[in-house]
Amino acid sequence: MSFVLLGTEGCHLCDLAAAVTVAGAEGLNIDIYQEDIADSADGVEVYGTRIPVLRNERSGAELDWPFDQEAAHQFLRESTEGMSV
Repeated sequence: MSFVLLGTEGCHLCDLAAAVTVAGAEGLNIDIYQEDIADSADGVEVYGTRIPVLRNERSGAELDWPFDQEAAHQFLRESTEGMSV
């Protein structure tokens, strides 16, 4: 299962969210990658005021900032329950 952390270069909150997300993913069999919203045609328009955002690539479910390690873990775990990875 794949998740994406949406952010942009130079965003200190995005750096913090990346660390929190990695810690929250410990013990889960998932892939997480980062995507810069400036690299897509509508990324800034859709996510410009919301980043960082953690998104489940399969379901489209999103977790908006602010979130802590526990909230990230719960979101990631619940997103993967009952689904083959």
